[in-house]
Amino acid sequence: MAVTLSNCRVKKTTSLLAAAGVCAMLVSAPLAAADGAAVFNAVCNMCHGSGMGGAPRIGDKAAWQPRIAKGVAILEEHAINGYKDKGVMPPRGGKASLSDADVKAAVVYMVDAAK
Repeated sequence: MAVTLSNCRVKKTTSLLAAAGVCAMLVSAPLAAADGAAVFNAVCNMCHGSGMGGAPRIGDKAAWQPRIAKGVAILEEHAINGYKDKGVMPPRGGKASLSDADVKAAVVYMVDAAK
C-alpha cells in the first residue's frame, strides 16, 4: 500500500483516539483507597507504637476496647480534629497534610488490630 497524506491522517487520528480513550479511562478510574497500614507506619506509629502522650498502643485490646465502644465515627472525629482527655491526640496525628480518608484508614487499621 502506498503511503499517502490521507493514510497518515488516518493513522494520526487513530493514535489520537486511542490516546484519548486511555486518558478517559485514567480520569474515570477510582483513586486508590487510603492505606491504613502505610499511614500508621509513617505517622501514627510514633505515639501509638510506644504509648507516648497517653496514646493507646496498637494491638492493646484493653486500652482500645473502651474507645471502640464509643464507635469508630467518634474515633475518626477525634483523630481528624484532635482530642484531649487522659492524653493528647493532635489533629491528624500532627501531620496536617493527611486527608480525612488517610486518617480514617489509619483509625480502622488500629481498631482492627485491637479486635
